[in-house]
Amino acid sequence: QVQLVESGGGLVQAGDSLSLSCAVSGRTFSNYAMGWFRRAPGKEREFVAAISWGGSITNYANSVKGRFTISRAVARNTVYLQMNSLKPEDTAVYYCAADPLGSGSDYESAYDYWGQGTQVTVSS
Repeated sequence: QVQLVESGGGLVQAGDSLSLSCAVSGRTFSNYAMGWFRRAPGKEREFVAAISWGGSITNYANSVKGRFTISRAVARNTVYLQMNSLKPEDTAVYYCAADPLGSGSDYESAYDYWGQGTQVTVSS
Protein backbone atom coordinates (compact mmCIF):
# COMPACT_ATOMS: atom_id res chain seq x y z
CA GLN A 1 0.00 0.00 0.00
CA VAL A 2 1.26 3.46 -0.91
CA GLN A 3 0.62 6.39 1.40
CA LEU A 4 0.92 10.02 0.37
CA VAL A 5 0.89 12.97 2.74
CA GLU A 6 0.84 16.53 1.45
CA SER A 7 2.07 19.56 3.38
CA GLY A 8 2.91 23.19 2.81
CA GLY A 9 -0.46 24.69 2.04
CA GLY A 10 -1.60 27.97 3.53
CA LEU A 11 -2.94 31.45 2.99
CA VAL A 12 -0.89 33.82 0.84
CA GLN A 13 -1.41 36.99 -1.16
CA ALA A 14 -1.51 37.26 -4.91
CA GLY A 15 2.00 37.31 -6.33
CA ASP A 16 3.46 35.31 -3.46
CA SER A 17 5.14 31.91 -3.65
CA LEU A 18 4.40 28.67 -1.87
CA SER A 19 6.02 25.24 -1.90
CA LEU A 20 4.06 22.05 -1.44
CA SER A 21 5.57 18.72 -0.46
CA CYS A 22 4.27 15.19 -0.76
CA ALA A 23 5.90 12.47 1.29
CA VAL A 24 5.49 8.95 -0.11
CA SER A 25 5.79 5.72 1.86
CA GLY A 26 4.97 2.07 1.43
CA ARG A 27 6.42 1.18 -1.97
CA THR A 28 9.40 1.90 -4.16
CA PHE A 29 8.92 5.58 -4.80
CA SER A 30 11.33 5.72 -7.72
CA ASN A 31 9.10 3.42 -9.80
CA TYR A 32 6.14 5.80 -9.78
CA ALA A 33 5.34 8.86 -11.77
CA MET A 34 3.92 11.55 -9.51
CA GLY A 35 1.30 14.15 -10.18
CA TRP A 36 -0.35 17.14 -8.57
CA PHE A 37 -4.03 17.89 -9.04
CA ARG A 38 -6.30 20.51 -7.51
CA ARG A 39 -9.96 21.07 -6.80
CA ALA A 40 -11.24 24.62 -6.57
CA PRO A 41 -14.51 25.39 -4.76
CA GLY A 42 -17.45 24.27 -6.86
CA LYS A 43 -15.27 22.79 -9.59
CA GLU A 44 -14.04 19.40 -10.70
CA ARG A 45 -10.58 18.23 -9.76
CA GLU A 46 -8.07 19.18 -12.46
CA PHE A 47 -4.55 18.30 -13.46
CA VAL A 48 -1.75 20.65 -12.40
CA ALA A 49 1.59 18.96 -13.04
CA ALA A 50 3.28 15.58 -13.32
CA ILE A 51 6.78 14.16 -13.35
CA SER A 52 7.95 10.85 -14.76
CA TRP A 53 9.45 8.13 -12.61
CA GLY A 54 12.96 9.14 -13.68
CA GLY A 55 12.29 12.84 -13.28
CA SER A 56 13.36 13.69 -16.82
CA ILE A 57 9.87 14.37 -18.15
CA THR A 58 7.50 16.95 -16.73
CA ASN A 59 4.04 17.96 -17.80
CA TYR A 60 2.06 21.05 -16.81
CA ALA A 61 -1.41 22.42 -17.23
CA ASN A 62 -1.44 25.52 -19.40
CA SER A 63 -2.82 27.56 -16.52
CA VAL A 64 0.30 27.01 -14.40
CA LYS A 65 3.01 26.66 -17.04
CA GLY A 66 5.87 29.05 -16.34
CA ARG A 67 4.74 29.65 -12.75
CA PHE A 68 4.78 26.18 -11.14
CA THR A 69 7.61 23.68 -11.03
CA ILE A 70 7.34 20.01 -10.10
CA SER A 71 10.36 18.10 -8.86
CA ARG A 72 11.18 14.99 -6.92
CA ALA A 73 13.84 13.87 -4.44
CA VAL A 74 14.11 10.11 -4.71
CA ALA A 75 16.34 9.78 -1.66
CA ARG A 76 13.71 11.57 0.42
CA ASN A 77 10.70 9.84 -1.16
CA THR A 78 9.24 13.28 -1.71
CA VAL A 79 7.75 15.21 -4.60
CA TYR A 80 7.49 19.00 -4.57
CA LEU A 81 5.41 21.66 -6.24
CA GLN A 82 6.96 25.11 -6.25
CA MET A 83 4.28 27.69 -6.96
CA ASN A 84 5.30 31.22 -7.91
CA SER A 85 3.30 34.29 -8.92
CA LEU A 86 0.21 32.85 -7.30
CA LYS A 87 -3.20 34.11 -8.39
CA PRO A 88 -6.56 34.03 -6.62
CA GLU A 89 -7.70 31.46 -9.19
CA ASP A 90 -5.02 29.08 -7.87
CA THR A 91 -7.07 28.76 -4.68
CA ALA A 92 -7.90 25.07 -4.27
CA VAL A 93 -7.20 21.90 -2.37
CA TYR A 94 -4.05 20.42 -3.85
CA TYR A 95 -3.60 16.66 -4.06
CA CYS A 96 -0.58 14.59 -4.93
CA ALA A 97 -1.00 11.23 -6.61
CA ALA A 98 1.12 8.24 -7.63
CA ASP A 99 1.01 6.59 -11.06
CA PRO A 100 2.49 3.06 -11.00
CA LEU A 101 2.97 3.03 -14.77
CA GLY A 102 5.39 5.90 -14.47
CA SER A 103 4.00 7.86 -17.41
CA GLY A 104 3.29 11.22 -15.81
CA SER A 105 -0.17 11.38 -17.30
CA ASP A 106 -2.58 14.28 -16.92
CA TYR A 107 -5.52 11.86 -16.53
CA GLU A 108 -6.78 11.13 -13.03
CA SER A 109 -7.51 7.53 -13.97
CA ALA A 110 -3.80 6.84 -14.39
CA TYR A 111 -3.17 7.43 -10.69
CA ASP A 112 -3.83 4.67 -8.20
CA TYR A 113 -2.90 6.41 -4.97
CA TRP A 114 -3.93 9.80 -3.62
CA GLY A 115 -3.16 11.97 -0.66
CA GLN A 116 -5.73 13.74 1.48
CA GLY A 117 -4.95 17.16 0.08
CA THR A 118 -3.67 20.47 1.39
CA GLN A 119 -5.51 23.79 1.16
CA VAL A 120 -3.98 26.68 -0.74
CA THR A 121 -5.76 30.02 -0.51
CA VAL A 122 -4.59 33.05 -2.49
CA SER A 123 -6.10 36.39 -1.53
CA SER A 124 -6.31 39.30 -3.95
